Amino acid sequence: MTKLRPYIYSDNAREQAGFYAEALGGEILSVQTYSEMPGASKDDDNGVMHLVLQAAGLLFYMADAGPVERGNGLDLTMEFETDEEAEAVFYKLADGGKIMMPLERMFWGTLFGRVMDRYGVRWQIATQAGSH
Repeated sequence: MTKLRPYIYSDNAREQAGFYAEALGGEILSVQTYSEMPGASKDDDNGVMHLVLQAAGLLFYMADAGPVERGNGLDLTMEFETDEEAEAVFYKLADGGKIMMPLERMFWGTLFGRVMDRYGVRWQIATQAGSH
């Protein structure tokens, strides 16, 4: 089975991953720095070359690659089983960010909303059809 893993480039991957670990109920599993690369000199920084975050039952990869410019051609979408889960994540991601579309019950029956988090990443948060 193929698995899609979001790879998020960041100005500060450790800080951003910590925010997501809190908002999505997860943990940082591993961090590799540029200074750990073969042949790295002691002058190389401890910037994040590859970070693995496990949150909301998913794996996210992250790396420092600043300055980062975000586009508007992609949202990360998460569907939750309950309204309570969706609401908790939505408002945690919105903290310091911007609600683009309030989390509300849609005509198709699920909760749905869009938020841009404080790092400029756009999220769609929804509940699964048939869940309330």
